[in-house]
Amino acid sequence: MNIAIVGTGYVGLVSGTCFAEMGVNVTCVDIDKAKIDMLLDGKIPIYEPGLEQMVLRNASEGRLHFTTDLSSVLPDVDIVFSAVGTPPDEDGSADLKYVLAVAREFGRNIEKYTILVTKSTVPVGTAQKVKAVVREELDKRGVDIPFDVASNPEFLKEGAAIKDFMSPDRVVVGVESDRAKEMMSKLYRPFLLNNFRVIFTDIPSAEMIKYAANSMLATRISFMNDIANLCEIVGADVNMVRKGIGSDSRIGNKFLYAGCGYGGSCFPKDVKALIKTAECKGYKMRVLTAVEEVNELQKRVVFEKLLRFFDGDLRGRTIAIWGLSFKPETDDMREATSLVTIDLLLSAGARVRVYDPVAMDECRRRIGDSVEYAADMYDAVLDADALLLLTEWKLFRLPSWGVVSKTMKRPLVIDGRNIYDADEMTSLGFEYACIGK
Repeated sequence: MNIAIVGTGYVGLVSGTCFAEMGVNVTCVDIDKAKIDMLLDGKIPIYEPGLEQMVLRNASEGRLHFTTDLSSVLPDVDIVFSAVGTPPDEDGSADLKYVLAVAREFGRNIEKYTILVTKSTVPVGTAQKVKAVVREELDKRGVDIPFDVASNPEFLKEGAAIKDFMSPDRVVVGVESDRAKEMMSKLYRPFLLNNFRVIFTDIPSAEMIKYAANSMLATRISFMNDIANLCEIVGADVNMVRKGIGSDSRIGNKFLYAGCGYGGSCFPKDVKALIKTAECKGYKMRVLTAVEEVNELQKRVVFEKLLRFFDGDLRGRTIAIWGLSFKPETDDMREATSLVTIDLLLSAGARVRVYDPVAMDECRRRIGDSVEYAADMYDAVLDADALLLLTEWKLFRLPSWGVVSKTMKRPLVIDGRNIYDADEMTSLGFEYACIGK
């Protein structure tokens, strides 16, 4: 089977590479010539564990191709995946201009029955807009070429995307015809031979499933952060609370970890978009509105704890930060807590020194030289008045605390991800604060 994937960002490149790994002939398309040139040179524009080796292997073996010209490959493919960006507009709604541009190009150039599958996260009703645009272009050409649209939302976790794609717990596919259902089943069968589980739905339901899933996970995070803040007030320990409620089979223990807020490419954008979708239909998503409000406040919690240690005055203080990406195993800093924290620290007159194992270049791209970039995690804490842990990378879990203590001006650690033991930190001579305790 021949397929094309439009968009070589996180979703598109991972999806295309994994399809190629299973023997599908894949062409990845992007209008960004610089990005395509990078890929043709064997360079990967994003960080994802294991992806580079897989891209190089499949490209060298002739199953993975890259081009800027979608029209050149459309006559030879059976399925086109649209994995272009859907950035939020100022009002929080998803911007569909790239999705509809792909639909227009599709309609202008298909020569036989082809399926156009939306892989990007899009609001309910997008498939009908896509279908209308394709039909409009076919009418302009004066042809009646059969086609289908489908929705196939992704459920990839950054840092574990290849595993998620190659061994999915479910694949959701929204279709309108038996022909599309049969072709999508054929495409995904190699991934699910041991546990063939494709959930076929109507298209609006498939579009809603992705938003609902991410919004539920975001709700659990914000709920636990709200509980953590109350735990501090009443003298409870949020880690004990988490274990107690997580053992309830009706609740489970995933996404119940308190911290300094969620970020990334999915949760913030999808929560905002679902709230906006409801608003457009005259309905208010009260729970999700609160989820978003809690998360925005939670991104300030580490900074506010720090302020209390210095009686509200951080002028001239050197503050070290471990972790810049919104979570480990990615260089993604979209909606990251670190960006909020850095902005607050700089506004308060602090000097900021940062370290992250993979996100340093991304940080420099976003905020330039407004902070100091450390050579390593120990360089970051040199003469620092405090250390803020914002991303729970594995290399931060068991540092040489003796070195850290001797290097810092003041041995103060504020743990935004609750990865350290409070009693141990105190016994080592550190002032220590975490979330919800």
